[in-house]
Amino acid sequence: QVQLAESGGGLVQPGGSLRLSCAASGITFTLYTMGWYRQAPGKERELVASITGGGRTTVADSVKGRFTISRDNGKKMVYLQMNTVKPEDTAAYYCNSRLSSHNYWGQGTQVTVSS
Repeated sequence: QVQLAESGGGLVQPGGSLRLSCAASGITFTLYTMGWYRQAPGKERELVASITGGGRTTVADSVKGRFTISRDNGKKMVYLQMNTVKPEDTAAYYCNSRLSSHNYWGQGTQVTVSS
């Protein structure tokens, strides 16, 4: 059974930092591209960043230079370091694992950027 468990969300002030973590189980982790997506109220879910098993990353223009995705294949963990956050980063953040037609989601963690 595949499980993706996110943690680390919460309330943060504009300009602050937050680190999201995702623990994966039930998959051959190194084969999967791992990603972080977010969905704000009334908006479509969008890709924030992804990382292949070999470490190649893709980052959305809206967060480039502020957010960093990384993974620890030994621990089956993926992280999203969020720096210089803005109110528009407020959203539910979802961990995703993808390999061909296999596509799994975590339950999400809320990030709220507000003073």
